[in-house]
Amino acid sequence: MRILVTAASRHQATVEVAKAIAETLERAGIETDVRRPEEVGHLTGYDGVVLGSAIYTGRWLQAARDLITRTSDRMRTMPVFLFSTGPIGDPLRPDAPSIDIEPMVELSHAREHRLFGGRLDRRELGMVEKAMVGLVHAPDGDYRPWAEIEAWAEKIAESLKAGVPGTPA
Repeated sequence: MRILVTAASRHQATVEVAKAIAETLERAGIETDVRRPEEVGHLTGYDGVVLGSAIYTGRWLQAARDLITRTSDRMRTMPVFLFSTGPIGDPLRPDAPSIDIEPMVELSHAREHRLFGGRLDRRELGMVEKAMVGLVHAPDGDYRPWAEIEAWAEKIAESLKAGVPGTPA
């Protein structure tokens, strides 16, 4: 079994989540291939996909949306799991998924979508991003729930190894 783990990310925080998911799948004996969405032309040779995106201004990044659009016919024939990162603060804000998640789940026939906290480090941002973050008074910090991410990846591995259709418990 070979699983594509991919994520669209501007500042690598979502890629780091994808790599953590891939490491958990590998520990469970599942071969993974970690690539950026724009590097994936087709899904031949993969038995499933874990795809994530950072959320900016309420939307997934274009590279992740494009991957689903480009490969949706194949995605519908395999297990697909989606995740988003982005909410920050305590409590996490915004606490809702991006506006385009529902269409992405429908198009890919994803078994599940998970929303995880993100990371904000103003030192990594460009001028426009700094202005947007300043307008909403977003706090710097790393809000990614690593234990929750690992637990979700373990459930994905169990589901894939069992060959059970549907959402992992």
